[in-house]
Amino acid sequence: MDNSNSNLNDLAHIRQLMERSSKFVSLSGLSGVFAGLYALVGAGMVYYFNELDKNLMYETGNFSSTKKLLSLSFTQFCFVDALLVLIFSLSTSFWLSYKKANKLGENIWNNLTKLVFINMMVPLATGGIFCLLLIYHHQFIFVAPATLIFYGLALVNVSKYTYTDIFQLGIIEIIIGLFAMFFLANGLLFWSIGFGLMHIIYGIGMYFKYERKL
Repeated sequence: MDNSNSNLNDLAHIRQLMERSSKFVSLSGLSGVFAGLYALVGAGMVYYFNELDKNLMYETGNFSSTKKLLSLSFTQFCFVDALLVLIFSLSTSFWLSYKKANKLGENIWNNLTKLVFINMMVPLATGGIFCLLLIYHHQFIFVAPATLIFYGLALVNVSKYTYTDIFQLGIIEIIIGLFAMFFLANGLLFWSIGFGLMHIIYGIGMYFKYERKL
């Protein structure tokens, strides 16, 4: 009986080692939670700034010139806001993944990490350039759906090198992005759900599933 249990433990250990060699398991679920919180804070700031713009426009009474001026400043604010959310999210993700890799006794930067980075960045970089072109052509209303869709495609593309949960999250992000494309007036709401709420839900789920016992 003891030999049987020992063999099962050995097989489980071998399976775990094989998974670590073929999957990027240093990804931290808590980084998803923090990314979701950053996104919700960023979305809240955009909403608040937009409300200030509306109030100022009604107070001045000059709708045409004020709206033109505020649309430019609002666009700049959204760009800076999204950039800060991205920087904080990436920084937190790297730091927590680095700490998790140390616990697992692994090197955070290896050939598998490079594959993850390349497969993630190709759709993300393409989506980023696409969104900048939308802004250049003043098609601001399509930016929120586009970011969700391209981000979802990036997650699906990279999921083969990490947890299957990432594939599921990617599909959900794509679906939310398509809904946002249909309900264009609610782009910020869908963006908050996709980048905020879903990151928090999946981050918590991944933490309890893969990290709590580390």
